[in-house]
Parts: sequence; structure tokens; C-alpha cells
Amino acid sequence: MQDIDVRSVRRGRGLTQKAFADTFGFTIGAVRDWEQGRKRPDRTARILLAVIRSAPDTVAEAVARATPGDL
Repeated sequence: MQDIDVRSVRRGRGLTQKAFADTFGFTIGAVRDWEQGRKRPDRTARILLAVIRSAPDTVAEAVARATPGDL
């Protein structure tokens, strides 16, 4: 799996880092670290980010419907 430009994915949705993290179930710290190059998303996160890039509304709806135990 190739690297993914997290900032581009987030900006494509017109979201702040906090709103992106809240909408898609990431921590704000993870989003900041990824965007600033301090850390690289792991494979699972890169897959999820690729899905967000392709079908953001579907992912946002699934996260919104998830129960706390699911996340």
C-alpha cells in the first residue's frame, strides 16, 4: 500500500484537523502527526484513508452509527 497524503484527503473534504479526526474516528494527534510527517499512518489507517478519499460520506455515516464498543 502506497503512502497517502492525509492533508489532501482532509482538505478535499473541507474539514479542519479536529473535524476530520472527529468525523472519521481518528485522534487529532494522529492527524497532526501524519500531516506534519512525524509519523506515518499504519497499513490499516492508510486503507481507511483511501476509502475516505473514495467514499467519505459512507465512512462518516458508518462511524456516526457505530456504538462506543465498536470503536
